Amino acid sequence: MKIFPTEFDGQTIRRVYDETTEIWWFSIIDVVQVLTGSTYANRYWSDLKRKLAQEAGSEQPYEKIVRLKLTAPDGKQRETDCAEAGMLLRIVQSIPSPKAEPIKLWLAKVGYERMQEMADPALSLDRARQTWQHHGRSDKWIQQRMTGQETRNKLTDYWSEHDVKKGSEFAILTNIIHKEWSGVSVAEHKDMKNLSSHNLRDHMSEAELIFTALAELSTRQIAESAQANGMAENKSAAKTGGRIARQARNQLENQTGKSVVTGANYLSSVAPKAVKAIKSPKKA
Repeated sequence: MKIFPTEFDGQTIRRVYDETTEIWWFSIIDVVQVLTGSTYANRYWSDLKRKLAQEAGSEQPYEKIVRLKLTAPDGKQRETDCAEAGMLLRIVQSIPSPKAEPIKLWLAKVGYERMQEMADPALSLDRARQTWQHHGRSDKWIQQRMTGQETRNKLTDYWSEHDVKKGSEFAILTNIIHKEWSGVSVAEHKDMKNLSSHNLRDHMSEAELIFTALAELSTRQIAESAQANGMAENKSAAKTGGRIARQARNQLENQTGKSVVTGANYLSSVAPKAVKAIKSPKKA
């Protein structure tokens, strides 16, 4: 996931983009703070959520509310209630505030920007390039990251056109590919790098990016060759594509004695954070 703090009326509203499900998640507390101007936004939202739950007759008033770790004002990561734009609009409508309409327009603008990026992916890549440059990534790393993203987009385009649903099914296939080539799941790899809500690929080394791209390129070409359709057939292609990259990874590690999959990350913002070398995943 990528975290993009933004501002509305001078106040920060944290939002997270989940690239796997292609969904924006917004901090409900931040929006409540903007709408109410209250210094007790957490309490206000807690009371409102209880009221909405009673009206809905269930513990969770809306299905699409998730708890994500976001950076709090004190710099610590804390779990925060987040909602996608559609659900957030429903919550906004439950709060009497003169700022409700401007918030709705702001959310519409965010949605419009996403539609622009879908129509012209170059816009998204340009914004990402600027972010990576700001964080001190080298031009070589940025080029590899963008090449890998292009490879990823071609794969997800194939899935979309061959009866694979965005969201959970994309995530399942992505995890299969990743575990096959790296020996660890996406979640395990993020744990190795001490990442929470950060996007794993934004903290990969050049080698990790290359092998991820090789696995996804192989998966797509195998799927195209077999004309894979639906989850079952694309799962088979994902496993085979991942194994091809795993074999290449094993050969490189045997020659260099170094693990491709590491716990290194870029959380120090300007330069890669030095992390103790992690033992290479068990070779299959």
